[in-house]
Order: sequence, then structure tokens, then C-alpha cells
Amino acid sequence: MKVARKVQRKWARLEERRRQGIRSMARGHSDGGTRCRAQIIVALVQGKRVPDIEAILQCSNSLVYKIAHRFLEEGEAAFADRREDNGQIVVTKHVERVVWAMVGQTPRQFGRRRPTWTLELLGLVLKERTGIRLSRATLSRLLRRMKIRLGRPKPFVNCPWPDTRRNLRIRRLRYLLLHARVGEVWEFEDEVDIHLNPKIGPDYMLPKIQKKVLTPGVNQKRYIAGALNAFTGKLTWVEGRKKNSELFMRLLFQLGREYPEAKRIHLILDNYGIHKSHYTKLVLASCAGKVRLHFLPPYCPDENRIERVWLDLHANVTRNHQCRTMEELMKEVRHWLRNRSRRLQRKYAARSPQEMYALAT
Repeated sequence: MKVARKVQRKWARLEERRRQGIRSMARGHSDGGTRCRAQIIVALVQGKRVPDIEAILQCSNSLVYKIAHRFLEEGEAAFADRREDNGQIVVTKHVERVVWAMVGQTPRQFGRRRPTWTLELLGLVLKERTGIRLSRATLSRLLRRMKIRLGRPKPFVNCPWPDTRRNLRIRRLRYLLLHARVGEVWEFEDEVDIHLNPKIGPDYMLPKIQKKVLTPGVNQKRYIAGALNAFTGKLTWVEGRKKNSELFMRLLFQLGREYPEAKRIHLILDNYGIHKSHYTKLVLASCAGKVRLHFLPPYCPDENRIERVWLDLHANVTRNHQCRTMEELMKEVRHWLRNRSRRLQRKYAARSPQEMYALAT
């Protein structure tokens, strides 16, 4: 602790203005290294032991002693970053642009057979393109600084319609939503499958321990047909053992019971077969025009708002679930849907007319 006492004596000889400057550096300097060096000196002045400083700042004891001796010899110059003497900067703007272009494409477009990037492969291709070799640690810091993350891609299917026809249909539906008449109900409709075999997804785990999810082996299924009110956020749903036209009709009857005063009920939905079956057409014809279906272009799930509800349902209920029976799982599904409906209704009620307009467009 002789070094600590020397640091404290030198600190006592400094002017208060210079002490305050070092404290400010330790609290919030933009450079992490400079901040750490200032924090070491402030901690020594406060009488903290070297092992405690190591634990708090997650640094080595050699760094603590080096900064202390440098402070004794040079004063405030001890906090300067001396890496500028290391030579020419390697990670230039050109390197960042090349990395950005690489990550925006696949390795196959750079002559590699692997479909996904790794740090090693990024480093190899970067060296081929620029002649600059970066270590895995440097490349990892560069990706983090550029806010490039390791994520899960989103699968999609191309719409078979021409872009002009597809965009025209979507704009037409948005126009109808914006100019909805008083007394008419607009709903986003879709079906979702509930499997007793849990969907497997990421979860936090203890070191060297992999969580296990017990599966029943013999899978069971239930189906939910649901509708999301475009203006109130209310969820309406029915359950069934088969995903057929009867399930869809039961949803229509449920909507009729929930909105008895509605002049017309509009449903925005996909092109699934049960929505266009002969049985469905017969039932719709008997409704005397009270129910009208508006079909989205094929493979456009992002235009159907209830798809997000199903995504959250899987994330909050069916993923890695521990339910042993279908009845237990469906109980959890119903509980989540009721709560989600209440939250959505509060959220939609708090929206301004401008927010509702932006949502419709």
C-alpha cells in the first residue's frame, strides 16, 4: 500500500479544480480506457485495496500499479491513451464499408459454399478483399460498434402476383380501413395451430447446463380461428379439433353474437381454402351481405395484424412449455388470449387519431 499512500499525497497537492477534472473523467469520460484509468486513481485515493479495485473494475493488478506509478511520474498525463504510437490505424472507413457490404449479402456471393457468416469466414473474406487481416476480437468489436448483430432470419415466400397487382390490392384495403363507415366492424382474421409437442426456442441457461424440454411423444393438435378488431383491439376466437370450414363458420357466428348491432362485418384474411369453400360460400350467401370477406394477396402475412398476436402466443405460451396434457395447454392459451385482448383494447383506446391513421396506412 506504499503506492496508494504516495498517490494520496500527490492527490493532496493537486488544486481542487484538477481533482474535480479527474473525478469527472472517472464518472463519464467517453473513452472507456481513459475512464478506467481515472477510476483507478480515484479508488486509490479513497483508500480501496488493490484486490478490491481489480474486482470492481475487472482489471489486472499490474494495470493498477502501472497507472499508479504513471500518475506519480506524469500527473494527469497518465490518463492519456498511448495507443496512437502503435502505428497506422487498420480499421478504416473503407474496411467498415467492406464489412457492411459483406454482412448484407451471403458468403456464396463471395465465392464460398457456406450459407452463413462466422467471424473466421468474415476475417478470411475481408483479407481477400482488402489485404487487411483482423483478429476475431477486433472483428467482434467492429461488428458491435457497427451494431451488426447475430440474429435469426425471417423466412418468407414470394407473392406470385405481379408487384403492381399486389400493391394495388393492399392500397385498396388500407383505403377501405381509412374510410370505414360508422356501424361497420373491421376484423383481421386468421387461424393458428396449437401443438402439444412444444416449439423449441432459445432460453437463458446456467453455465455448462443445457435445459431439457419434456415432450409427450405422441403429438396432439388444436386449432384456433381468431379475429382482431382493427379499431378497438378486441380479440374474438373459437377453438376446434379440425381446421376446416366449420371452424371458420363458428367464428363468423361468434362475431355476429359479439356485434349484434353491426350493419356489416368486414374480414381481412388470407386465401386459405376454408375461406373459399363451397360450404363457406353457402353460409355467406345466407347472411344477406352482412359479412364481407376481403382477401389479401397470397403470402402477405405482414399485412394481417393478427399474425403478430399468434407470434406472441407461441413466444409466451407454446415455446418450451411444460404442459403434459392438451387441456392444460389450452387453459394457458385461453388465459393469455384474454389478457392480450384486454391489453390491446387499452392500447388502441389510448391512441390518437393520427396514430390510428398511421396504423391504417
